[in-house]
Parts: sequence; C-alpha cells; structure tokens
Amino acid sequence: MSKLGTFIWSIADQLRGPYRPNQYGTVILPFTILRRLDCILEPDREVVRELAAKFDNPNRLKVEVKKATDRPFYNTSKYSFANLLADPDGLADNLADYVDRFSDDVDVFEYFDFKKEILALEKAGLLREIVKSFGTVDLHPSVVSNSDMGDAFEYIIRKFNEAANETSGDHYTPRDAIRLLVDLLFAEKGADLTEGGIVRTLYDPTAGTGGMLSLAEEHLLAQNPDARLRLYGQEYNPQSYAICKSDLLAKGHDGTNIAFGNTLTDDAFKNRQFDFCMSNPPYGVDWKQYAKAIKDERDSAGPYGRFAPGLPSTSDGQMLFLLHLAHKMRAPEDGGGRVGIIMNGSPLFNGAAESGPSNIRRWLLENDLVDAIVALPTNMFFNTGIATYIWILDNTKQPERKGKVQLIDGTSFWTKMRKNLGSKNREMGDDDRAEVVRLYADFDDADPELSKVLSNDEFGYWTVTVERPLLDEDETPAVDRKGKPRPDAKKRDTENVPFTYGGSTAGAAGKTEVVQAYFDAEVKPYVPDAWIDWVKIKIGYEIPFTRQFYKYIPPRPLAEIDADLEKQVAIIIHLMSEVEG
Repeated sequence: MSKLGTFIWSIADQLRGPYRPNQYGTVILPFTILRRLDCILEPDREVVRELAAKFDNPNRLKVEVKKATDRPFYNTSKYSFANLLADPDGLADNLADYVDRFSDDVDVFEYFDFKKEILALEKAGLLREIVKSFGTVDLHPSVVSNSDMGDAFEYIIRKFNEAANETSGDHYTPRDAIRLLVDLLFAEKGADLTEGGIVRTLYDPTAGTGGMLSLAEEHLLAQNPDARLRLYGQEYNPQSYAICKSDLLAKGHDGTNIAFGNTLTDDAFKNRQFDFCMSNPPYGVDWKQYAKAIKDERDSAGPYGRFAPGLPSTSDGQMLFLLHLAHKMRAPEDGGGRVGIIMNGSPLFNGAAESGPSNIRRWLLENDLVDAIVALPTNMFFNTGIATYIWILDNTKQPERKGKVQLIDGTSFWTKMRKNLGSKNREMGDDDRAEVVRLYADFDDADPELSKVLSNDEFGYWTVTVERPLLDEDETPAVDRKGKPRPDAKKRDTENVPFTYGGSTAGAAGKTEVVQAYFDAEVKPYVPDAWIDWVKIKIGYEIPFTRQFYKYIPPRPLAEIDADLEKQVAIIIHLMSEVEG
C-alpha cells in the first residue's frame, strides 16, 4: 500500500490521547485535502489575491481566475500553510479564515465539520503540531501523482475504518477490479475513443472517493491524449464525497458535477444521460428506511420511470442501482450508452417468476440491454470473499451481439498477493485482465470452457401450476358448479418450463405449444389425472451462471474408497491397542 499513506497516518500518532483511533480520520482526511489544495494553489496565490482585490463579484472573479490560472477554484485568504504558524495566538482563527475563503465549489470541509475540529484540536493543544506536520509534506501533483494521492486517501480510509471496526468495501473498490471494469466498459467503443478531440461523459452514482472515475479517465487518456472525459458522480457518505470532489477539483474538473446525496431518493442528475456509467453499489444493504420514497416515485413516474420494471427485496438494494444505471444510458438515437456494474451473485437468480428481481431481469433481457456478465475471482474485495460479477449493459449492441448475452468465467484469472488486505488475497494482473478482455472480444470464437454466448430467450421460463383432482369420500373426483374438476390444494405443484424446451426458438410466444409439450412428456406419464392451470402461468427470468460452467467430476472408484477406509481402520485399531497396553 502507499508509502505516502503510511507517512500521513504516522502523523495521527500525535493525536493519541485526546483522540481515539476511530476518530483519527476526522482530522487526517480534511487536513490531507487542505494541504493538497494548498500546494496546488501556492504557485498562483499572489495572482489570485490581486484579482480578488480587483473583482468583488464572485462570478467575475471565478472567470478571471480561470483565465489566469486555468483552474476552476481558488482561495482569497491571506493565509496558507506557509504563514499560518507565524501567528501562534491566532492560529485557529486564521486557519478557519483560510478554509472559509475557498471558492463556493470547494464545499468539502463542511462535510467534515472541520471548523469544529479545529477548535477541538486547539483545546487539546494539538493544532500547532498538526499544522506544522502537514506543512512539511509537499502534496503538489508534480510531487505526488493523482494516482498516488488516490492510493493515499484509500489507505487512510481503510485504516480509519479498521480502527472504527467498519467495512472498507463500502467506500472503495480494489484498483484491479476497477481496471477490468473500465477495460470492458470501453472495449466495445474502443475505435470511437481514438477520434481526435472527442468529448465523452462518465457517471458513477456511488462515486465513493472517485477511484472509478479517476481510473476511467486515465484509461481514456492513455488511448487518446486529446480526448476529454467529463466526470459526474454522486456520493452519500460525507467524507467520501469530500475526498472525491477535492480530488477531481485538483485535477481540473468541474466540481459542480460531483453531488452529495442519496442517488436512489434524490437523483442529482435527473433527466441527464451519459455515454458511460459505472458503479460498485453496496451488496445486501437494507433500503427499508427509504422504501416509501422509492415506491412513491415508481407509482408517480409511470411505465417509463427508472423503477417501473420492478423492485427488489428491501433487504438488498443493489438491483435498484442496476435499474438506475440502465436509465442513465445515453439514448440509442443520441449515440447510445454502456454500463458496467459490479454486483454479487444474487441478482442473477434471486426471486421467483414475476417477483421484483425476476421482472427486472425480464425487462433488461427483453429490451436486449445485457451485453455480458463476467465472474470475478473470489477474495478480490477487502471486506468480503464472496463471488462477484461485472454486468455490462449496452443499448446499441454490435450486430453480432444483438439478442445475445456473453457469460465469461473469469474466476481462474488471478495471482496470489504476498500480503492479505482484509479479505483480499487475490489480484488480477495486467495479463489476467487482458485474457478476460480477449475472451470478450473473441465472442463466439472464445474458448467454450470459459465463455458462453446465449440468446436472451435461453434465460426465460414459465412457472406452470399443475393441479390434480380433489377426491370425495368415495374416491371419485369432486366437481364445481360448472362440472369442472376441483383441484386438490395439497397436491398442487409447479414446474419451471424453459422457453427453449424441446429446441423451441419461439421465445415467450411459444407458450402454448412448449408448455403443453413439456406437460405431455414430463408430467402426464407419471400423473395421468393432472392438468395445467393456464391462468396461473407466470413468466420468469434467471441467469444460471454457475450451471453454465459446471464441470462434472466423477466420484472416486469404490475400491479406492474402501482401501482408504481400511487403512484408517487399521490405524485406529493400532492406536486403540496402544492405549489398552
């Protein structure tokens, strides 16, 4: 992990005593951001002060500063880390003045309640030493690259969360997982991204500290230095939001494109769509507390609302983010959009036919939005070792991909890490990622052991209710007033019939023929008195990823097992004889 992160965290040792370890982050994070911005502002500080003296109007001042420094933000205070210590008695007030005089787009310090922290540090007699320590660290981008700065922030957050006994995975995603997601997200648009002077938009509704946005930008610029990627993000955690926004401001991005708030209840970019969307939403997180707002939006927005296709269980909100992103893709008539989202295994198969999750999968597949799903190695994340998957959505698929979904088993592409980071002990190197991207690019020609291409219909099925007659006391079938046999609820059963049963290619339209053929072949021969309740037939969709790559391993020969058992019995008898003397 970052040496810079280790160095900055060592400053926290000075906080011991008045601060508990789980409180270090409230001091370290905002001071790190402030020092980073301070170093960026230093070369042009006098120019900005002169402009501030000349232009009172903030809007005019912003324009003039932008022209003079090519930066979207500024600070007009007469204080900085260079002179704060010159006035020991006024240190707290002068530091507060410095924080107050940033341009409006630098609102990040209020999310740390930083001025309250300044007073607490002064009361504890620590403020001078902390300011002095940070003043010795040069965090200018020419000394500490954006990538190294991102590593440092993530290191600090992870250490802070460990001290607070919280999980780190909620806040940031391992770089190797992000890199693969970005590679896959841009894979299909690779040719377009090499055009000179292109401008594309990228959006992350769970932006965290901005790691995904930053890596995506690096990836695009590596392909095309003349390209411009406008970054948009929203984040609900105050500290992560502050880090994300300050990081992007430091890189020259428009800070107003990073919003604070809950994406699911208060979409900051309503009615906006993007060329690329990406997210690693929290898994298994309860959304009961804002279920009313989401249901109200679903009911009021109508059939084209973002939550119209269905709602998942309130115990897991990750499919809400899947729906949200599907609605954020740029419309096909405007060039189309792609989505990359990391989720655990449950969105592949959870929920019965016509449940919320099944209806979400149905909507995605019937609208041909799912392009590919890639299984990642286990133990890739810091706070969980469970199976995870990258879903790629695309609303303007290439002709050969239309009506199809590619499943890629990427679970074998990893190398063991020298040192565990929480639950993470595996990483995907450059060669591993290249192999997965190659499988994606090869599509129909990819190794069938690692890649399957299936039609959308192959994920659909009907849940068919099979009834049997209720028998009266003399064992004859009871009938209703219309003379029809009455069903026996205790003997009721259901069968899941694939759309593709018997080789059908008719999809959902083949219901009558396919269900009847299945019933005649698989049910009727064994329960001749059964019948289908056609009114109760439901449509479901599931993606049985593991089943597609299942490999049968034959059991050992019985003779071999017997030999092992005899060997163990002999050992036990020998040990018993020793005990008995």
